[in-house]
Order: sequence, then C-alpha cells, then structure tokens
Amino acid sequence: MTDETTPAGPWAAPMPEETFTFMRDLLAAPSPVGYEGAMTFGVLEPRLRSFMPDGWAIHRYAGNASLVADSAPGDEEKLSVMVVGHADKIRCQVRRIGDDGKVWIDSDSFLPMTLLGNEVLVFSRDPVDPARSKVLRGATVEALGAIHFADAETRSGKKGVTKEQLYLELHLTGEDRKAEVEALGIRDGDPILLDRPIRRGIGPDSFTGAYLDNGLGVFVAAEVARLIAEGDALKSVRLLSAAASHEEIGRMGSRVLAGHLRPDVVIAVDVSHDYVAAPGIESRRMTKTTMGEGFTLATGAIVSEQLNSLIEAASREAGIPYQMSVVGRDTGTDAMAAFFAGHDAATTSVGFPIRNMHTVSETGHTGDVLAAVHGIVAAIRAMDAKGMTRADFEQGHVRLDLAEG
Repeated sequence: MTDETTPAGPWAAPMPEETFTFMRDLLAAPSPVGYEGAMTFGVLEPRLRSFMPDGWAIHRYAGNASLVADSAPGDEEKLSVMVVGHADKIRCQVRRIGDDGKVWIDSDSFLPMTLLGNEVLVFSRDPVDPARSKVLRGATVEALGAIHFADAETRSGKKGVTKEQLYLELHLTGEDRKAEVEALGIRDGDPILLDRPIRRGIGPDSFTGAYLDNGLGVFVAAEVARLIAEGDALKSVRLLSAAASHEEIGRMGSRVLAGHLRPDVVIAVDVSHDYVAAPGIESRRMTKTTMGEGFTLATGAIVSEQLNSLIEAASREAGIPYQMSVVGRDTGTDAMAAFFAGHDAATTSVGFPIRNMHTVSETGHTGDVLAAVHGIVAAIRAMDAKGMTRADFEQGHVRLDLAEG
C-alpha cells in the first residue's frame, strides 16, 4: 500500500553492496540460543559505535548477551521507542554420543527432513582448556545412511524422517570411534548451526541462505539507528535500538529489556511468511502477504492500532510499501515483550515475508527489508515532529463507539 504520487525511495533500489555485506556478516555470526555474543558484540557493537553520536550509550546485561543502543540515556522525559530484533538462532544440539561414535542430535525447531545432508558447524569446548571454544566444520546431518536402508514407506515418501533418527556424520573410521568423538571435545548439549551464509538470489533483489530468522530484525534495528544518527538529532524521542537474546525459546531476552528500560513504545522486527508462495495452504485462507510488496505490519493480538495508524500514515506519506499481517492471539515475536514483563507500552510488530522459514534456504527480498527500515524511521521522525509524549498514547485509543455510520 503506497501513495502512487510519491516517488520511489531507496527501498525500491538494489541494496548497496556495503549494506548487504553487513547484513550477511550479521546473519552469519554464530549465535545460537544462549550464545548471542558473536552477533551482538562481534558484529553489531562495532557497527553501532562507528556511527553513534556523542551522548549515545550502549547497554549490556549480566544474564544474557542482549545489547541496546540508547540515543538519550537516562532521559525519562522523552517518548522512549524501542526497536527490537532478536539475535539468537534456532539450533540443533548434541543429544547423545553412542558407543559406536554416532553423535545423535536434537533438531529443535527444524523439520528433521530439511536438515538431511546439510553441512553444519559444531561448537564445543576445548578438551584441554574448557574456557575456550572450538568449532568443527564439515560434518553433515544424516538419518538413514542410504535409501537402501530405509523401509518401503520411507522410500516411497509415505513416511518421513523423525528427529530421533538424526545424527552427525563425522567421517570417522577408527576402532574406538566414541573415544575419537570425545577427543574432539564434543559433548552432550553442544550447539550445532547450519553452515550457509546468505548470498544474492536469482530473482531481482532476492537473497537466500540460513538464519534470516532473525538476524534480519537486528539488521533493521541497527539500520534504523544509523539513519536516525545521521539525520537531525531527535528532540522529543529517545530511540532504543535493541538486539535481544533467547527469543526462540520464549522471548525471554526482550522481556528483560522491556522490564529494565521500560519503553513507552515497542516495535518488534521479525520475519513473517510469504503465504502467496507457500505450497498447499490455500484452504487455510491466509492473508496474502508476499515477498517484494513491502514490509508487513501486524494487526491483532496486543498490537496498538493507534501505533499502527501512525506507522501507516508515515509510510503512506513517504511512499513506502507495506502489507497488513493478521496475527491472531499472539504476534509470535518480541512485540509481546512488554506485556510479558508486566510493563505497559504501545506495541506492534513489523516484518518482511520470507520463504522456507527455518530451513537452510530461507529466502527474502532486500526491498522489503529496506522498506521496514525506512518505514520505522519515518514513524519515529513523525512522532518526534509532533512532539509526542506517553500521554498521547494514553489518551489516543481508538473509540469504535464513535465510528461514523
């Protein structure tokens, strides 16, 4: 949805190579649940510090590796707006090392069949110095060994692979293979990540790879901070650009951020689905969100329609394309953070439709990502220009009893 009279902006142009490289590096950072520091401190923080003006600050936390860039630390008078993506990635884990040296794994939130044959990174402790981390490259996820060993139903496709069948192929051949595995430092609970950095796709402005969910949300939060920092200083808005931890296991990190910083507004940024391209779901009558048509704006759950209206108006005025996404009872994103933390905030969820979610070949569109960045910036600038305060949100709730006939 755009204003046809407004010229196209940077969201309609190819993403600059330097920006794409930052996005790729951010998504490639090995940051499984509970180990988010590779993304937040290894890639994100240097990027933030490269453009942060004097007076901005970065918040760190003791219990997790979340990170927040704060444009006005300590200022309780300004309207505080938190833009939050999550840094953690879904991961597999070592479940058990068998006597035959097979490393059985838990597939977590992956469909077991999508993991077969994919190269992975196995992170473990140095067996000599447990304080040091090691990474093992080149292992693959397997289940059956060969089609010849599968039963008739699996070979015909009538039955699938279960998570209990998944193991790592480490290419070992010794007599005591369990000892070989243990000598590598691998132990129960070690995290495992897919080894597939993003690359440009075949379609115009497309890209594909692993872990768009949700390094992309962190990327958007960082780019919003950069554009705000490079423009006129905010007068009445305090920006909190956040990368949260532990989203994939219950949105725990963002709860801490909301409880600690107590923002007035929360804009979560996360991936959404390209339902138009999704196979076999037409009977579900899902909202027709699709790649290449702009960012998605959630409606339903705990979403503030007042905040949505503000984002829509700012996007329309700037000609930024967006799509509405119906989310029902729960947004499924960090937009729930303030409510889970028992803190009152006007909230919504912004996203971008992707395909093949939670696979090695997630696919997105750079125009949708850039539209999300500029849509959020436009909304923040509009709030700042109006001198909005928390009271404006307290007093501006939609009154359907005043709807005109």
